[in-house]
Amino acid sequence: MNINGSDLIKACSAIGAGLAVIAGIGPGVGQGIAAGHGASAVGRNPGASGKIMSTMLLGQAVAETTGLYGLLVAMLLLFVQPLS
Repeated sequence: MNINGSDLIKACSAIGAGLAVIAGIGPGVGQGIAAGHGASAVGRNPGASGKIMSTMLLGQAVAETTGLYGLLVAMLLLFVQPLS
């Protein structure tokens, strides 16, 4: 088996992209927990549902940026290969 530098860079880019996509697990779990706690908070105090929902959605938007950054890094590793 003869592996040159270009093949090694492509293989490492594919492995790195796979690892970067794993970053989407954290936001998914965090958003699920936030939604569950938000729903239980609205169940306990329905009068504050507007404030609870706006705070929860803002927190979920901030948490989602981690997953989007992981996706961006994966796309860059797969399609932009400046060393090859």
